[in-house]
Amino acid sequence: MTSTNQAQELASPIDPRNPHGLGDPNDTTLRKVEREVLIPKIMRDRAKAELCTKEVADFNECCKASSIFMVATCRKQNAALRDCLTNWYQNEAFKEECKKIYLQERADYRSTGIPKKHRVEKI
Repeated sequence: MTSTNQAQELASPIDPRNPHGLGDPNDTTLRKVEREVLIPKIMRDRAKAELCTKEVADFNECCKASSIFMVATCRKQNAALRDCLTNWYQNEAFKEECKKIYLQERADYRSTGIPKKHRVEKI
């Protein structure tokens, strides 16, 4: 038996902490890209969709009505939207909530091996 075959035999059993070779589902450490890109993306998406809906709608209406001149005419709505989003980005409780959401999604992916977009329930 060669050393390569021995290494393959030792690596072949499935690690229960890493069932699909994607990492430990229970690991809560975050990489830099997760902290600085992925979690803020969840924060931005949730803030726009759930928390600043009035400001987003007002800004969208203004942009549709103003077309080419939206840069000049929609400053007030843009400032209101930016203030709302900034308020939520700086909220530590909201940031922690989004971090937990991300960690749960990552744990689900690591334990099943199926990305979130493919885990849609079939009715």
